[in-house]
Amino acid sequence: MQLFEEHGFRPRTDLGQNFLIDLNIIEFVVREGELSGDDVVLEIGAGTGGMTSFLAQEAGHVISVEVDRNMYSLASEVVAPYENVTLLNQDALKNKNHFSPAVLDAVQEQLAVDPNRRLKLVANLPYSIATPVIANLVATELPWIRMVVTIQYELGLRMIAPPRDSHYGALAVWLQSQCFVKMIKKLGPTVFWPRPKVDSAVMRISPYFQKRELIADRAYLQDYLRRSFNMRRKLLRSVLCGMYRKELSKPQVDDVLAAMELPETVRAEELTVEQHVDLANRLFAITGVGKGAVEGGTG
Repeated sequence: MQLFEEHGFRPRTDLGQNFLIDLNIIEFVVREGELSGDDVVLEIGAGTGGMTSFLAQEAGHVISVEVDRNMYSLASEVVAPYENVTLLNQDALKNKNHFSPAVLDAVQEQLAVDPNRRLKLVANLPYSIATPVIANLVATELPWIRMVVTIQYELGLRMIAPPRDSHYGALAVWLQSQCFVKMIKKLGPTVFWPRPKVDSAVMRISPYFQKRELIADRAYLQDYLRRSFNMRRKLLRSVLCGMYRKELSKPQVDDVLAAMELPETVRAEELTVEQHVDLANRLFAITGVGKGAVEGGTG
């Protein structure tokens, strides 16, 4: 806070700026990243550079992205002593479905330095972009092996929600279909400045390669999930008939559901993660056309 006063800066609510000020929590997040010299760390939201400096002491290279020019100038001073930090002053996202090309280029450049290098996302993510950042990274073919991020608590509940839970939706299925997802700590507002009006959580996400291999086409699955949960209260049969009206007849939809022994009254929120993957695979096998993109947000 004193640093902000000295420079005459104010946190920007439009960017969801809530800075992690508890040193113990910063050290906890960095420690959970289990960093080594082989790791390239992507940090979205450098802020004042506090966590960035901790990451730089443990990782092979840190790529930190900060959209706010004022924060970028502060972070630049803090990380100046570290030669293994690339600090970018820009938005991390091109749009909600894609990372910025400059961010991807910087990541690829550092990964190419050594074939043993791996990618990790360790960050206090701005609330406003947490979902697309996480969903988009999972959607890429980048060799990421871990995410340790602070996010809004309710978003954390949406990530780990089981079927029939009020938080269960496209994001839960998308992540759980190919990742291990765990909430490792709940955070109150007091560890941030300014204090948010909601609780936060530290999430740990890692790839579940065996489950990912069961997905016939990840882009298709992502599109299927986004559209099927967009009308979660409607019967899934009706939703599918509308979604694929140009590719499938109603009898074909009925045959797919019958083959899976799903009743015509089932809703998307009642299917397990495995059933959603199975259903998307069956639909993909019939239609034969991917509907999504390699990267894309899943709300």
